[in-house]
Amino acid sequence: MDKTQQMQQLIDRLNQASEAYYNGQGELMTDYEWDALFDQLKRLEEETGTVLPDSPTAKVSEDHIAGQKEEHEFPALSLAKTKQVADVEKWAEGRPVWISWKLDGLTLVVTYDGGRLTKVVTRGNGRIGTNITHLAKAISGIPQTIPEQSHVVIRGEAVISYADFDRFLLESGEDYANPRNLASGSLTLKDIDEVRRRNIQWIPFTLVAAPSILSWGSRMDFIARQGMTTVAHRLVEHPTYENLEQAIDSWNPEQCPYPVDGLVVVYDDTAYAATGSITGHHATRAGLAFKWRDEAAETELIEVEWSCAASTISPVAIFRPVELEGTTVKRASLCNISECKRLGIGGKGTRLQVIKANKIIPKVIKVDQTVGTLDIPAQCPVCQHPTEVVVSEASGTRTLHCTNPTCPAKQLKKLARFVSKEGVNIDGISEQTLARFVNLGWVQQYADIFRLHEHVHEMAALEGFGQKSAANIIASVDHAREVDAQQLLYALSIPLCGRDVCKRLLSAYPFDELIRQAADAPAPDFFAHIDGIGPEKSASFITWMKDEDNLAMLHRLLDEVSISQQQSSPTGNSCEGLTFVITGDVHHYSNRNALKAYIESQGGRVAGSVSGATSFLINNDVTSTSGKNQKAQQLGIPIISEDEFVTRFAASSPPNSSGEKADSSPTPAKQRTEIEGSLF
Repeated sequence: MDKTQQMQQLIDRLNQASEAYYNGQGELMTDYEWDALFDQLKRLEEETGTVLPDSPTAKVSEDHIAGQKEEHEFPALSLAKTKQVADVEKWAEGRPVWISWKLDGLTLVVTYDGGRLTKVVTRGNGRIGTNITHLAKAISGIPQTIPEQSHVVIRGEAVISYADFDRFLLESGEDYANPRNLASGSLTLKDIDEVRRRNIQWIPFTLVAAPSILSWGSRMDFIARQGMTTVAHRLVEHPTYENLEQAIDSWNPEQCPYPVDGLVVVYDDTAYAATGSITGHHATRAGLAFKWRDEAAETELIEVEWSCAASTISPVAIFRPVELEGTTVKRASLCNISECKRLGIGGKGTRLQVIKANKIIPKVIKVDQTVGTLDIPAQCPVCQHPTEVVVSEASGTRTLHCTNPTCPAKQLKKLARFVSKEGVNIDGISEQTLARFVNLGWVQQYADIFRLHEHVHEMAALEGFGQKSAANIIASVDHAREVDAQQLLYALSIPLCGRDVCKRLLSAYPFDELIRQAADAPAPDFFAHIDGIGPEKSASFITWMKDEDNLAMLHRLLDEVSISQQQSSPTGNSCEGLTFVITGDVHHYSNRNALKAYIESQGGRVAGSVSGATSFLINNDVTSTSGKNQKAQQLGIPIISEDEFVTRFAASSPPNSSGEKADSSPTPAKQRTEIEGSLF
């Protein structure tokens, strides 16, 4: 095969993978593989001096969202990339640079004129995109008006957080490969309410057109003053190799709630950045994308474990432990049967190469030697019912499913939400731990979690547990028996009932009354009159509550817990008109939710991120260099400790350090097992 044929094969594979990735069809290869093939193609092009038609080295990856096409006022070119700190140092030329997240979503270009939003356009191919202005109200972070009255153009990334992605899959029952696929698929919808419930967040990352501002950092401050939350960014004033390496190492993808696939480096001097040339589809000084050099390790497959969760039975590679990115890794998801076939996964002894993609997710990237064959189970590992292989009509992906509609493993995601901090908050029980309890037959319904003390001795004997761990779990379970009504309702995983819906329902009815009204509701739209509910959410809630199995499960759970309900209206005004952001640990209050509840009870508001609308950032480490502290300092927002908050805003009504909620109305509960001394 000559080099031209090699190049064409690489182009076909890369373009096919990009088409799937950018248009919500799933991943045909890992980022690691794509980058390796891209670099191989680029080397061949340099050797031959030839760039074939459709080569991804000479064009911008394109989304194909249907709708009215719109030419960009300023072309949205892509960035050259590197995995070498030395390349960043050379590119920076000693000039001050800013580093920010390279968010993994869809770029949207937002335009304002006279202080009003005039259009929102997808990136498309960089020169022509799709006008989706009609969806703007369904995307968080895009204000309809801004203070600036001139012509303003801002680029940002539409992303979905990992938490919202998991929550959507659980509440909807739909299947998407990752948050980016969900964001991409969501922007093709016409129903604004449906798009809104996907919780897409638009995060600005650059100012394209506005009043003359020659500093990139100042441009980001300008965006923040318009009421938007910009991408996290950090200045490296003297970009020596040592300073850049230290700065890059300080960015930990695990601390970002959104998917990222690297970092972006830009000059602070925007006038200098504009002097660069256009090479292929890159503007040479517009910025540089830094991607982490994934550390790979060779190992040997011990077995393929079939893990039951939600609607699928997924293969997981269990291999001899290897050290990656400072941690010991011994397992990695293989996603589905199609991925196993593509990689060439066999049986015990198969030689593998594994990485931690973006320093986070363990992935098998290559099979060096296949030994034996992959054994696909004919029975569900949990309930022993027959399995079936399902082929997706859209992508052709083959996945394994349990045919038992009541398989306990299908409840795993719901059980995980139940014990989460946003749910009943049972510390120490992860989804992985729940999976073990489900597979052992200890947990099938929510109430079973409160009966784990019946298995405490068996639990202590499990690998990785011991008496202390088992005792801690039982103590956490016992502590969680006293639960807030809103958290309990959210924990039930009722379709379309996220935290906001639960809050609105409970603002209209006490918990017990809400359950009774739903069970006796004469029509599915009975709760539609409540602000923010509407007929669809009302019908979903009532349908769930009228189901006999659900009601039986709920009443069994209510026998195990005591419910308290916060007052729905403010009881004071010490925080009225103020917006707070809370970060870090708290000491006066039982947890951050308790502090949030107090602020809301005093007429205040609590936001998740710092913006121009924030009044105070509460952080007990006021000198921290965290992203939120830096953002507050940039915007001139006061950073106060919890002590200062109590002094200024809670002096007349000090916090309840025990964490008890106001207006507590406990529901009868069974006598609980007290933990006095050792459980053993």
